[in-house]
Amino acid sequence: MRVWDIVVSSILLVGLAALAALMSFFGFFLAMASDPCGARECSSELIGTGLVTAVALPWVLLLAASVVTILMLAFRKIAFWVPIAAAPFIIGSWFLGAFIAGLGVPSA
Repeated sequence: MRVWDIVVSSILLVGLAALAALMSFFGFFLAMASDPCGARECSSELIGTGLVTAVALPWVLLLAASVVTILMLAFRKIAFWVPIAAAPFIIGSWFLGAFIAGLGVPSA
């Protein structure tokens, strides 16, 4: 067993969980996309879908990265790179949610 890989992977997974929590927290702010909807027609379904995407997808990606990391460690493969590779996807999940929410608010 590579003890260093287990330690580094564990630390990176904890950091990835903190990143998922932060991105999920920021996802709740997408509810403010509906602020201009009193003056114009908006799609509350798209805004809600974007909000749910930005809040829930980081946790789904964290779960997937954790499972892959644990399986790779169990099969004695180098696994520290999995949380590093998952981090941009977790950050990108907020942008995906913001894009979807933005589709629900028509431009002037």
